[in-house]
Amino acid sequence: MSKKLTSEELSKLQELNNSFTQSKISLGDLELQKENIIGKIKEIKSKFVELEKELIKKYGEESVINLQTGEVTEKKE
Repeated sequence: MSKKLTSEELSKLQELNNSFTQSKISLGDLELQKENIIGKIKEIKSKFVELEKELIKKYGEESVINLQTGEVTEKKE
């Protein structure tokens, strides 16, 4: 004996399934964006470390740099 959903039941089921599928796709897109941003952050950190080494070499390890003015002072103890 074969039974069949009403057209309304089938329509609701298909709509929910489509919404679920679209939500999974959106989540996957967000995950890809997250990975891209994480990669950019790693790149920025790497550049920061390089610049930090250069500045330490030039101004000394005990130097403090004011990021607003660029003023370099000695670390206060």
